Amino acid sequence: MKFYKDHYDVIIIGAGLSGLSAALHLQSQGVKDILILEKHNLPGGLATSYVRHGFEIEATLHEMMSIGPENDRLKVGKFFDEQGLSIDWLRVPEAYRFLEPAKNIDITLHAGFAKAADEIGEKYPGFREKVYDFLCLCGRVYDSMNYLSVNHVSRLKMLINHNDFVKTAGYTAYEVMDAFGFPQEIKDILSAYWIYVGAPLDRLPFTIYAFLYADYLRGGSYVCKNYSHEMSMKLLAKAEENGAQVEFLQEVEKIMVHDGRVQGVRTKRGDEINCDYLISGAYPHKVYSSMIEPKSEVPPNAIKQVNGLPLSVCPVSVMMILDGTPEEIGIRDYNIFSAQTMDPKAIWENEKGPGPYSYLTSICLNLSNPSCVPEGYTQFSITALPLVNSFLSVAPEDYPKLKEKIGRELIEGYERMTGIIIHDRIHEIEVSTPVTISHYVGAWKGSIYGYLHTIENHAVARLQMKEEDRTIEGLEFACAAGMSGNGMGPAVTNGRAAAKNVCEAMAAAQKGAH
Repeated sequence: MKFYKDHYDVIIIGAGLSGLSAALHLQSQGVKDILILEKHNLPGGLATSYVRHGFEIEATLHEMMSIGPENDRLKVGKFFDEQGLSIDWLRVPEAYRFLEPAKNIDITLHAGFAKAADEIGEKYPGFREKVYDFLCLCGRVYDSMNYLSVNHVSRLKMLINHNDFVKTAGYTAYEVMDAFGFPQEIKDILSAYWIYVGAPLDRLPFTIYAFLYADYLRGGSYVCKNYSHEMSMKLLAKAEENGAQVEFLQEVEKIMVHDGRVQGVRTKRGDEINCDYLISGAYPHKVYSSMIEPKSEVPPNAIKQVNGLPLSVCPVSVMMILDGTPEEIGIRDYNIFSAQTMDPKAIWENEKGPGPYSYLTSICLNLSNPSCVPEGYTQFSITALPLVNSFLSVAPEDYPKLKEKIGRELIEGYERMTGIIIHDRIHEIEVSTPVTISHYVGAWKGSIYGYLHTIENHAVARLQMKEEDRTIEGLEFACAAGMSGNGMGPAVTNGRAAAKNVCEAMAAAQKGAH
């Protein structure tokens, strides 16, 4: 019996959240003949965990967006429920605490537009209503983004039904904040999450900022009780239950193309497998530079396209198991953003190098998931998000010392900003960088946050250019490089969007055949 069939309707490269979500969407539309090829020995990509001396440690997931409570699910939560995936979601206790000592700012915000507006209004009297109106505007843009990412809408309907989306599309996040007349301190507080999309707020499209911020604040954020790997394993089990063939330790080396159309793939071990459609979890950079065979089938406009798309940020993290409970150590916040400065240009320059970093985020997983470690211990991480290019010139012989330096500096930075001492309580410690990510999941240059969102590379333009961006017939992308951008929630959305495009192409081909 052959390992693979001669032909599949759809091959999916990568069993990460986007690839598995694509498979489930295809299956919900009646497409059953699916092969998923994964280079790693586990599903989920970065939605995973690892074990060190008996402690299971969450690898990357801080919060899952777009879930919502059981009685009011948001987009991703609805999708999981519709697929029959029973995941034990735990709501994160607060949105974030923000510290900027230079301006004497120390504030904690909770989920809910009204609640967050109340908390800012208490600190800055007279601005409560303006903050609330601003957050509601973010919410309306968020709703439009969700709708437009999966529906074709005429320009007239865009103007009528998505007026706020259209009105704010050409402006940066800072420009919209300035239109509300916020003082710099409130702008700083509202800017905390910008680091997760990379671009400074004077360059970041308000559309992207609004989507991210509304997603975090509207329904709150969640973590999986059994780590993000619970998500991955349940998505995998459902895809296999529905009939998908999933193979691990099978790296796709080449994508075979003929006359501008996908023909199939060749694995690293030499298997040639045919298909009608291909959904790639590999970035367009990697696909067009080294995977298309023959090279003559690489469209010239595809090379121009990816060369004009700079990569976004990537995490460097120190992940620790600490001796003692959070209460004993003095940790009382799940998530802290701490900044020496919120000047976007200064932070941007700081992120171009390998540290020390001036803008940090810390997570105490115990405070959302008390059972994440045995009693008497704390699972804690500190993260900075530099640009990927800052690690490209690091020599292999210098890398171990650089990792040690980064870990030490992240810990020192957290201790300096919060006054909480953790370095003498470390029981287990790991440091991850873009090099780590590239090694374990094969992400292009270690980038997990896709392409930089700027006014020049705007979500609106991506919406309008979807057809022009499709350079090889039958090829779709489902990863952080997709229109919805980066993050665990958007990974699910990008996978579903790719699958929807395949279903539409299948329907059109079937209609043409008749």
